[in-house]
Amino acid sequence: MNTCHFTAFIDWLRVERGYSPHTVDAYRRDVTEFFSSFSKDTAPSSISREHVQSYLSSLYDSNSSASVARKMSALRTFFRYLCREGHLDHDPLSGVAGPKLARHIPVFLTVDEVFSLLDEPGDQDSFRLRDCAVMELIYSTGMRVSEVVSRNMDDIDFATGMVRVKGKGSKERIVPFGSPAAEALQKWFLQRDQLTVDRIRRGHEAEREAVFLNSRGARLTARSVERLVGTYGERAGIGVRVTPHALRHSFATHLLEMGLDLRTVQELLGHVSLSTTQKYTHLNMEHLTKVYDKAHPQAQHE
Repeated sequence: MNTCHFTAFIDWLRVERGYSPHTVDAYRRDVTEFFSSFSKDTAPSSISREHVQSYLSSLYDSNSSASVARKMSALRTFFRYLCREGHLDHDPLSGVAGPKLARHIPVFLTVDEVFSLLDEPGDQDSFRLRDCAVMELIYSTGMRVSEVVSRNMDDIDFATGMVRVKGKGSKERIVPFGSPAAEALQKWFLQRDQLTVDRIRRGHEAEREAVFLNSRGARLTARSVERLVGTYGERAGIGVRVTPHALRHSFATHLLEMGLDLRTVQELLGHVSLSTTQKYTHLNMEHLTKVYDKAHPQAQHE
């Protein structure tokens, strides 16, 4: 494999596509693994569809369908890049079918369950104000957990009730947030200021940008948010495992139940493709069916 082309591909993923370091490392690893299954001097131009099919078939013995699909996606991106740059005149993955993946229905909470979750933090919790603000903001905006913890103070505009979000691929979007989230944030900022003062007293530089801080006054991590949401979910007695993503799913599902159109939900969630958002329509149809069966006088026959 031409190392110059491969290096340029990695730079393109990072700079042009704005992929996260984790995704770039995964693509690097998957493409390297593919070429390591051939002789050392094998060039991309010598790779045929049969080579690709044989390689993918060998993966099924020790990889799940999801892993095979991810590796195939990395290879497809690499070879399409080479074709687009004029380094190849054919794409060996053209016409190669990937594994069929089961479509998972996202876990979401009912409105009552969300309210129970948001009400769970109490006086016994040292960071009740922060935790309330975190969960209120996720449910109010549908942000991913990575987007929540990476938000800075200047991203939030209380005057307009909007938050600037930088999502996947460094794509920016503006998302509104409601008054409960605004009030929760304002209350949390009082405790945030004290954490900053304490951090300075300990001789550390203040974290002036991050909206959410941990007990040491440093930026809160996604893992910490997952842990706190799960803890409150267990305490609230909710029958499913509650995660920040479940709150994001609940945000989208409840908006669709209230009649918001799919395109708008797509924009709010930061989905590039509408097909990604369409998984929520199944949940919405289930809700509408239940409402219909309950309300319509001839929905059920004796």
